[in-house]
Amino acid sequence: MSVQERKQRERADRERLIVATARELAEEQGWDAVTTRRLAERIEYSQPVLYSHFRGKREIIGAVALEGASEMAVAMRAATAAAKTPRERVAALGRAYLDFADRNPAVYDALFQLDGGLAYAQEDTPEQLKGAFAALMETLGEVAGEGVAPGLFTEVFWASLHGIATLTRSRRLLPEDAEQRLELLVDRLAVL
Repeated sequence: MSVQERKQRERADRERLIVATARELAEEQGWDAVTTRRLAERIEYSQPVLYSHFRGKREIIGAVALEGASEMAVAMRAATAAAKTPRERVAALGRAYLDFADRNPAVYDALFQLDGGLAYAQEDTPEQLKGAFAALMETLGEVAGEGVAPGLFTEVFWASLHGIATLTRSRRLLPEDAEQRLELLVDRLAVL
């Protein structure tokens, strides 16, 4: 291995450590606790080292969001893979989405609540975000109904899932009714 390859590997390792540490700190204490000073202390590097990877917290949030989008896509695809019918796939997709939001609140916030400097629904949208939307559309596109654009249907269904996730987490909806909400959404919105 050349010196340059070793340095590139070390740089990539440091970047992964920064993102993992930011994510861990945000999940433990919330995003307000994530500062470059605290990250530098936790990973035992100087703040200038952090700034050599990320210009600030906003870019770190964006990196966490991209990692989370990839994980969410994998979780949704895994959940729908075993389902046999369109209805089972849509319900499994919804459960996987809501479960991901519940288990990873800081990552979910990085994806959909905080400014990570990422472009959504644009030409320059990062591939990880496009992949997460594609994971939704793979299942939802087949139940959009005649004459309904699959992408538009996916957006509406996704917005509904996001609303359920956000309102449940903020305790504006009772968590014990989550499954009933999902069943109602699947039965009333999807053409099965």
